[in-house]
Amino acid sequence: MIDVRGPGANVATLDRRVVDERLSTLLGQLGGARPEACCAGAAGAEVPEARARLQGLLEQRLPGCRLSVVHDARLVLAAAGVDVGIALIAGTGSVAYGRTAGGREAQRGGWGWMVGDDGGGAWIAREAARETMLRVDAGVEIGPLGEALLAACGAADARQMIANLHAMREPMQWASLASTVFATAAHDAGSAEVIRRAAGALATLAADIQRTLGIDGPVVLAGGLLLHEPRLELALREQLAMPCVRLEQPPVEGALRLAEGLLA
Repeated sequence: MIDVRGPGANVATLDRRVVDERLSTLLGQLGGARPEACCAGAAGAEVPEARARLQGLLEQRLPGCRLSVVHDARLVLAAAGVDVGIALIAGTGSVAYGRTAGGREAQRGGWGWMVGDDGGGAWIAREAARETMLRVDAGVEIGPLGEALLAACGAADARQMIANLHAMREPMQWASLASTVFATAAHDAGSAEVIRRAAGALATLAADIQRTLGIDGPVVLAGGLLLHEPRLELALREQLAMPCVRLEQPPVEGALRLAEGLLA
């Protein structure tokens, strides 16, 4: 087996040339290998034009290969061995994706960190900053959450923290600050409330999929934040009315399973 890696390329938001370059670099690492089947799980593939664009790029580079382009959340269900269910992902951002036995699909969330992604890491960090600034404006102590957030931002005071936050242009920079909320949840009621609301936002995504598709799970929990922060997972399970399972395999395993299906 050949294992090659490269940066992601959201086909709906990135310039075509960037996607083309990253895809060419990745496939170039395969050397002379010529796959018979390929499943590409890509962010942005829920947009028909973006899916068709990626399909075309792959057809150019993998002539004769059986291809399937799916939303990256589809890989979560496949990796978990679930044909009918809901994938609920919380990492830097958040998204829910569901699929029925007949192949009907639905997605909720995944709007991106500047617009939505409620319950994801960047959103949690933003809510922590808002809670801190509300305390500052009210003239009360910023508490364990505020102190931890200032330290994580390398700021001497709240105003410097805000300046440093506005200088952060990448969602992963914001998401890295979410750890301050979980680290202080046992000692700061504001932190605990942010986690409760994050869990509620994620539960709403899954519930919307349930109503739209008429399926009762299971909900496959995935994403670095959800799988590595027990407080968030516990709070989510308390609010979900469906059975949950944790994703135990990396999502790329789902791509392999779906590619194998193309050869069946």
